[in-house]
Amino acid sequence: MHAYTASRISLPSRSALPNRPEAFEPALLQPLGFYPAGAEIYAQGEKAGAFYQVEFGAVRVYRLLADGRRQISAFHLAGETFGFEADTTHHF
Repeated sequence: MHAYTASRISLPSRSALPNRPEAFEPALLQPLGFYPAGAEIYAQGEKAGAFYQVEFGAVRVYRLLADGRRQISAFHLAGETFGFEADTTHHF
């Protein structure tokens, strides 16, 4: 996945989500990260444990095909979140 933007993770308070996984404890949160155009946020097959909110710009999600082409699966714009996975690995 490559970004055209800054992204940040934002979660409700502990009382709003009493059963949230330990991965989302406040000590583990990184509130704001900037990613320049073309920077990789995470790759397919990497360990999942965070989700992101786009603050401005756009994020492009794609997979690289065997012949070197990109298959774009999503764009995320300001206000949208991404990075949610059903298990512990990123899939696209």
